[in-house]
Amino acid sequence: MLGRTAQTAARTAVIAGTATAVSGKVAARQAGAAPASAAAEPAPPPAAAPAAAPAAAPGLTDEAIGKLQKLADLRASGVLTEEEFAVQKARILG
Repeated sequence: MLGRTAQTAARTAVIAGTATAVSGKVAARQAGAAPASAAAEPAPPPAAAPAAAPAAAPGLTDEAIGKLQKLADLRASGVLTEEEFAVQKARILG
């Protein structure tokens, strides 16, 4: 039998791996769909520049933000405990 810490680490690894795999497949699907939809529809007229968008933290990529959001969703749904969330958040933020 695995100890509680080992179970938590194993569970976290499985969840993180699943999230990474799903994220990669979604990104690949979106990348593949973008050229087809762009060719089918004319380009929209240029929009006015958006008001000052909130700046992301230095060094925080869109991928990292997406992973953090997925972790937050898993925590909110009860899949991850606060401790598991904190461990994975720290790993993503480096």
